[in-house]
Amino acid sequence: MAYNQSRNEAISQLVLASSSPRRKELVASLDLSLPVYILSTDTDETIEAGWSPAQVVEQLSLRKANAAIPMLQQKQEDGASIIIGADTIVVLDGDVLGKPADDEEAKSMLRRLQGRWHEVYSGVACVNSATGEAKVAHRMTKVMMKPLSENQIARYAATGEPRDKAGSYGIQGLGSTIVERIDGCYFNVVGLPLSLLSDMLATYDIAVF
Repeated sequence: MAYNQSRNEAISQLVLASSSPRRKELVASLDLSLPVYILSTDTDETIEAGWSPAQVVEQLSLRKANAAIPMLQQKQEDGASIIIGADTIVVLDGDVLGKPADDEEAKSMLRRLQGRWHEVYSGVACVNSATGEAKVAHRMTKVMMKPLSENQIARYAATGEPRDKAGSYGIQGLGSTIVERIDGCYFNVVGLPLSLLSDMLATYDIAVF
């Protein structure tokens, strides 16, 4: 990775404000020369009724990133951090499908999604911990799920994989077998659009190669 010391001399690390193991793996895959610190933030995920899907993921990703600032201040570390926050939602017929409360809700979501196209939105926020300056963007990917029988839906829900996934499926796991095709960025569906993130990091002269 190329890193321009002259422009961002004070940036000492990247902070991923997420408890998602999938996002941790994706950031690790970039093999950045700056150290990456993982910080789980507890944020309010309530949304305004009139928000578009893009607004939802951008605002929630920004909240997650901003929530890490006081936590870093408590650690009293020298230098600035670039905090990365991300949020992903599944949208069908204008309805936002979040993480299911239980297996029954997971099965209900899968019944709605099966055999149809839906949209997956991921927002990414990059915040400078020293200045509070924020850059926020999003990506959208269309996903077509295979037609599924009630038995298939029940068996997939029983694996437990849908429980912590927006829309009740994980495209990087067993859920890959129920997705027929996608139109857009695959990593956006996993939960962190790497192409978008690399473009945002480049504005800080942090390049992945």
